[in-house]
Amino acid sequence: MIPRTLFGPEHEAFRKTLRRFFAEEVMPHHERWEEQTHVDRQIWHRAGELGFLCLTIPEAYGGMGADRLYSAILMEEQTFAGASGVGFAVHSDIIANYICNFGNEAQKRHWLPKMASGEAIGAVAMTEPGTGSDLQAIKTHARKDGDDYVLNGSKIFITNGYLSDVVVVAVKTGDSGDGAKDVSLILVEAGTPGFTKARPLKKVGMKAQDTCELYFDNVRVPQSNLLGAREGMGFVMLMKELAWERLIIAILSIAGAQAALQYTLEYTRSRKVFGKPVAAYQNTRFKLAEMKAEITIGQVFVDRCLELQLHEKLAPDAAAAAKYWTSDLLCKVVDECVQLHGGYGYMLEYPIARAYIDSRASRIYGGTNEIMKELIARTL
Repeated sequence: MIPRTLFGPEHEAFRKTLRRFFAEEVMPHHERWEEQTHVDRQIWHRAGELGFLCLTIPEAYGGMGADRLYSAILMEEQTFAGASGVGFAVHSDIIANYICNFGNEAQKRHWLPKMASGEAIGAVAMTEPGTGSDLQAIKTHARKDGDDYVLNGSKIFITNGYLSDVVVVAVKTGDSGDGAKDVSLILVEAGTPGFTKARPLKKVGMKAQDTCELYFDNVRVPQSNLLGAREGMGFVMLMKELAWERLIIAILSIAGAQAALQYTLEYTRSRKVFGKPVAAYQNTRFKLAEMKAEITIGQVFVDRCLELQLHEKLAPDAAAAAKYWTSDLLCKVVDECVQLHGGYGYMLEYPIARAYIDSRASRIYGGTNEIMKELIARTL
């Protein structure tokens, strides 16, 4: 309906390469990964070998030095393929950004090339069993002891947690009473004594994506593992990156809605009821038309947010609006599409059924949609 104008020929060539990668090297293994509740580490090595990790990280640190449109293309193609298991976006566009933007030179030199090659997998640990979206209420803490920090606490719902080699951990480093000023970010390496990982959690959907609980029992790390120039900068760093992180969810959500619509168009055109295709009935045509219109509207808004992000002008309330509206739309579209599939929409052999169980989390992670509305309301 409205052509997208953000992407040039080089972007589209990259898209074609990614499409082949997901079709030929990811999806043939995805069902097995769902059974083992995590992907094979080899797929990370392969993605790094092909240059698909840490796309926006400068070439000096092993990345591609590309704009964020390349990241958006990767997220879209991953979603179109139905590859919900690989946590590339969290690794490349969240954790790598924290290290690149706020780390010192030694931290960047040590971790970013390994993350770009797929040798090291990154995770970020913020959420705790009792805190949910309230980051200021975290209880995991780090106290100084000589030249080290000693960490104690636990984190839950950590994407890439089970396979992680480096984790950006949000901790309390002070007791000022001002929750925001007491939060710091510390890098913790897998294998450090006292740092343990639980088995991947049994989730309703996204079963191939390793999501687990992490435990810190007197974990000793050098004070040089602190991200940022000083303690207490964690909340500020998290807030600076949150607009992009929420736009990531919007990109994934609108792509997921588009994929669901495409599945349903193909199904309703081929499936016959009372002697004619399901798509021939007015109710079906109107439902499909409504979804196409709403998805197009959502795509225009997401693309505008992407354009603003490229110029570092994306406002937090706009990102919150994009995240909440598109994830709500995704769930609405997928539900309608399941209905148009009839009984087959409830069978996991059909991609719409997988989309149904995978999409629901989009309204929760990255800050619940209720939190998004609260953030928008504060600007009124």
